[in-house]
Amino acid sequence: MNFYDILKSAHSGWRYIVFILLLIAVIQALAGWFGKKAYTEGNRKLNVFTLISAHIQLLLGLVLYFLSPLTKLPSSEALGRYWKMEHISIMVIAIILITVGNAKSKKVADAVAKHKTIAIFFGLAFIFIVAAILMMTKSDPSKTFFGVS
Repeated sequence: MNFYDILKSAHSGWRYIVFILLLIAVIQALAGWFGKKAYTEGNRKLNVFTLISAHIQLLLGLVLYFLSPLTKLPSSEALGRYWKMEHISIMVIAIILITVGNAKSKKVADAVAKHKTIAIFFGLAFIFIVAAILMMTKSDPSKTFFGVS
């Protein structure tokens, strides 16, 4: 197994951690927002762990971007276009949303407003990620939504 295969496996496996943490953070934020609950240290830690896991995924993905033979495919082909432009663009936008949402939530004093900020920004990031995964399954029929690639 070479360096590229190790990174690809790490990136592929780490996505589950990001996906699960993001889903839990969004659900918890929605419950806090609509239930008018206090913003706890546990909420803060979950949001920070979600942020960190997303940034680790980004770093793994950036290295893969420059090593992957998929990014060498012509942009005129759906698969090449997806891996060269669409995947990285959508995922970077999602991570920016997570980062901005986490930063904005720190500046808000009200607990419900903190939950609302996290729910909106992390929720949008979650939607972007799901959309990118669905686009991947359309561009590359050999991939599935939760399949290991």
